[in-house]
Amino acid sequence: MELNKLGERTFWLPHQPENDRPMLVLLKGDRLALAVDAGASAVHVEEFYAQLDDAGLPRPDLTAITHWHWDHTFGMHRAHGLTVACRRTGELLAQARASLADPAAVLALKRSEEYIAREYAEAGIVVALPDVVFDGELLLDLGGLTARVFAAASPHSDDTVLVHVPEEGLLFLGDATCGDPFDGWRVDEERLRALVRTIEGIDCETCLLGHADPLGKGELLGYLATLAG
Repeated sequence: MELNKLGERTFWLPHQPENDRPMLVLLKGDRLALAVDAGASAVHVEEFYAQLDDAGLPRPDLTAITHWHWDHTFGMHRAHGLTVACRRTGELLAQARASLADPAAVLALKRSEEYIAREYAEAGIVVALPDVVFDGELLLDLGGLTARVFAAASPHSDDTVLVHVPEEGLLFLGDATCGDPFDGWRVDEERLRALVRTIEGIDCETCLLGHADPLGKGELLGYLATLAG
């Protein structure tokens, strides 16, 4: 996988469906670099950093987490700089870490989740907690770029966080548009409508999802309209 450029200051490593790794992103400000999501494993995040190094780009000073699910957070212990998450994400990661302290629970997880088994065939799972926790929203001045990191309702997870970068016309949604994997991937229509209203109210041109290529705001809203029925 090769690093791609979007706009003037945004660089992204594509999602990898063969092992369910999500897109990883770097926003390069004049003072600070912000990554979005910490990857599925130490190997995943190190591959991202190797691409940044090869491109002469900085490693992140901060990494914003869109939600607690394994493929977006199990690389946090290798994240460069500080990790930033909403309070609910921190709580859910603490629960996951306590649960996975039991080797039997790790084995059961690998048996039930083929992508985790593939990603961790020869490595142990490490669940880290965020360095910085916020409530509601956080505004980050990266220098020439502003990142608004904020909690939002979504059908995917109750700790969903979005990242809006107005200077680049970008909105990062993680997996917010997906259904709930712990409820048979059911899409809660009320939460979906709330998410649609959030997207509609944000001035952006391009939306980035965890497991897809970047797409236009209108294209995303059109797709979500089909889900809402």
